Amino acid sequence: MKYQLKKRALLLLADGTIFYGKSVGGKEGTSFGEVCFNTGMTGYQEIFTDPSYSGQLMVTTNAHIGNYGTNGQEVESGTVKIAGLICKNFSYEYSRPDANMSLLEFLDKSKTLAISDVDTRALVSYIRDNGAMNAVISTEIDNVDRLKSELAKIPSMKGLELASKVSTKEPYCFGDENASYRISALDIGIKLNILRNLAKRDCYIKVFPYNATYKEMSGWNPDGYFISNGPGDPEPLKESIQTARDIIVGDKPLFGICLGHQVIALANGVSTYKMHNGHRGINHPIMNLLTGKGEITSQNHGFAINREETEANPDLEITHVHLNDKTVAGIRMKNKDVFSVQYHPEASPGPHDAEYLFDQFFELIKKSAI
Repeated sequence: MKYQLKKRALLLLADGTIFYGKSVGGKEGTSFGEVCFNTGMTGYQEIFTDPSYSGQLMVTTNAHIGNYGTNGQEVESGTVKIAGLICKNFSYEYSRPDANMSLLEFLDKSKTLAISDVDTRALVSYIRDNGAMNAVISTEIDNVDRLKSELAKIPSMKGLELASKVSTKEPYCFGDENASYRISALDIGIKLNILRNLAKRDCYIKVFPYNATYKEMSGWNPDGYFISNGPGDPEPLKESIQTARDIIVGDKPLFGICLGHQVIALANGVSTYKMHNGHRGINHPIMNLLTGKGEITSQNHGFAINREETEANPDLEITHVHLNDKTVAGIRMKNKDVFSVQYHPEASPGPHDAEYLFDQFFELIKKSAI
């Protein structure tokens, strides 16, 4: 095996709890973030490159990570977005024929610190009981007091604006410029597979920075609007929330996913809150209240919208609920072609049960463009 060195490492939680492990590849370093866990059995490459995970230390519950390597086509952004990786067994070798790089090489390209040999079952159980919190992974196991001091200075995810760190700096286009319809998309952490799903439905997309105004987005003369997923607390995104309000007034179809769902709720006067440990995985059960059908969905969020305020809002209707905890998983406006979901219908990774939502958006765009 190429990498035999196993340097000791630790995970220190904000409440002082310590889990020990080994540095993957013998790498030295320290990385801070909010610790969270994902229950997906596959899709680690897509998860690690999802901008929604910016600022988070990812715990993978699957026992083996890296065993099928990486492939250049299976990314959701240009770089690894997680702050660091925590796993049980890290595979330095891979066996998939169409992989072109090991996971270690992939992480090294983005200088992402990873630790393995951690008791992830105990760690996940602890997070489930005590909630997501800030943490640090480090090979400096003899400097715990200093790590505690530095960790105390890391801001909480509550109130933290991260969309500006992952959003595009300049507008760009995606898809076939000869497509029949145009969509203006607000990038607050957009995934590549969302753009693929929109483009394959005969749409040409122009992607705008997180702070783009309605005037800028509407100036492209789109047939519909989209607000993406993304990281951090939605409430500090004042510019994005105002843009959503203006889009709604403009009266063209609007679709939001994940953070975009929360922004649309905030634009309608519904507040959001930080969850105990969030929803992250590819097997979350959702009930579509409009059809009575269940969906197995891919999810990644640590915030949710207030259910009581949503039910009391005369302009909104709850369309989807999470069956594990009854949180709001989807809404629509009663008098506008505006809807959103808290989960990821584009999956990547995950099931395709909810891909119909892109078709629903496309039908609204076609109807509006007549």
